[in-house]
Amino acid sequence: MMRLTLTGGMMATALLAAAPTYAQPSGSATLDAVKARGMVICGIAGAVPGFSLPDSQGVMRGIDADSCRNVAAAALGDATKIKFTALTTTNRFTALQSGEVDLLVRSTTWTLGREANLGLEFAGINYYDGTGFLVKKSLGVKGAKEMDGATICVQPGTSTELAISDYFRQSKMKFTPILIQDLAEIQSAFLSGRCDSYSTDSSALATFRATQPNKDDFVLLPDIISKEPLGYVVRKGDDKWFDIVRWTYFATVAAEEYGIDSKNVDEKLKDTNPDVRRLLGLEGDMGKALAIDNKWAYNVVKQVGNFGETWDRNITVLGVPRGINNIWNKGGLHYAPPIR
Repeated sequence: MMRLTLTGGMMATALLAAAPTYAQPSGSATLDAVKARGMVICGIAGAVPGFSLPDSQGVMRGIDADSCRNVAAAALGDATKIKFTALTTTNRFTALQSGEVDLLVRSTTWTLGREANLGLEFAGINYYDGTGFLVKKSLGVKGAKEMDGATICVQPGTSTELAISDYFRQSKMKFTPILIQDLAEIQSAFLSGRCDSYSTDSSALATFRATQPNKDDFVLLPDIISKEPLGYVVRKGDDKWFDIVRWTYFATVAAEEYGIDSKNVDEKLKDTNPDVRRLLGLEGDMGKALAIDNKWAYNVVKQVGNFGETWDRNITVLGVPRGINNIWNKGGLHYAPPIR
């Protein structure tokens, strides 16, 4: 009987040949799941003009919706590989914690309590906002200090609810909250006169007012009573996915700073500026460092646009001034660290 003897090297080669082949893991469970399904699932509100609201063709529009598309373009190379999941203020965090969505971009305020207690992490800010008040002009109110004893419509479980409570307590004033979860219901309650004021992020109030046929009958009070940085939220523990989401936002800001937009990005591939070349994937393997394609930022800008394009397309058209939401060299707060 003939016996086959393998040397150590031959045995190792044979074992390697016999072993099944697997796709190289990315180091991110979320990214691996996204690639396997070929789609990013993003949690949004789905009912807020300027942020996330379907158009007449059923296409989701808004700065939050485009922020989701940015991540799909970066992670998968295709901004259309996105599924939007409408979430409420009460189920948004549970949906992210459970893995129902891959990230949350739902006008959600970055706070210490949320980041420290919920197992979640904020990866960037796409809108610097603050709590405001909308009233009917007929009420004759000129400022928040004149609202002692007012009834205020507000969604429960939001940072707005806490901000109002803190503000009235500090101002030694009283108010009666009218807590309504559904966005359409709370807006209807305000329009019908059930409450004196509707309070939420001032951006949402401005867009709501702008969409009313009798918008001049409403006044957005000048008082901003809190800081509400709104942004991208992911689960803790998946650092690579956090990096992808964070640097995707930074890429849109950097593109605006360098004057790169969806219309000229192909021409910019000829640019000799090292920062531009690294951003567009021509040098430096920045995408490889994130476990995605080196053209990740090019895909974002080409398919969705830079940060300014996203803002103008969704927010400027509603008559909301950009203000502190400009990039840093134009007097705003949006600033991207070096992409190198």
